[in-house]
Amino acid sequence: MRDRRAGGAPGGRSPEEAREVGVGPWPGGPDAWPRLAGPGSPLDPRYDPELLAHGDRRNVVDRYRYWTVEAVVADLDTRRHPFHVAIENWAHDLNIGSVVRTANAFNAAGVHVVGRRRWNRRGAMVTDRYLHVHHHPDAAALVAWAAGAGPDGGRLPVVGLDNVPGSVPIEGYRLPRACVLLLGQESTGLTPEAQAACDVVLHITQHGSTRSLNAGAAAAIAMHTWALTHATPTP
Repeated sequence: MRDRRAGGAPGGRSPEEAREVGVGPWPGGPDAWPRLAGPGSPLDPRYDPELLAHGDRRNVVDRYRYWTVEAVVADLDTRRHPFHVAIENWAHDLNIGSVVRTANAFNAAGVHVVGRRRWNRRGAMVTDRYLHVHHHPDAAALVAWAAGAGPDGGRLPVVGLDNVPGSVPIEGYRLPRACVLLLGQESTGLTPEAQAACDVVLHITQHGSTRSLNAGAAAAIAMHTWALTHATPTP
């Protein structure tokens, strides 16, 4: 099933076109479709004939217009960032989808759901199709996986995010280039087991009256903090 959600669109289109996001059918019809070696040759395998014929209304950057999901994933795999995002899932938190969507935006190496296997995908806006999503029954299983998942088979440090006693401000802390960013539930934060599994637990310094940040917002800040140090410009 393909995502054909309607939404805003740039100017310069008719009112009908402006109500749809993305692009319409490939201009010129099948004779003009991108092929491997000119007219009459096989279709470039990165492209989806259905999208070429009917338009691409997915929420993807222009680089990937008309590409199959498999082709997009394969291209992203060539430049994944070496950090992973893990989320505890004990209460079917609606924020998990938002975290997954942000992980896609920062091209994380993978997303790990710790606890319940099923999670609410609504907030992910189908971006989980473009990520590698893994499941671990508990924090101990995540740590066991991380023990051999680093560069050259080494260990990935686990960095927790929660404003608990003893946590360290994320501001000024140099996140490891290869690591796992572990987040807890919106209401309760990281479980004691998850905190014990972390190499360090960081918090985002706040200046208002609320006790905590939304889990999705906290994840976005953490990923952006990682990117400020380690990410390179996207081609």
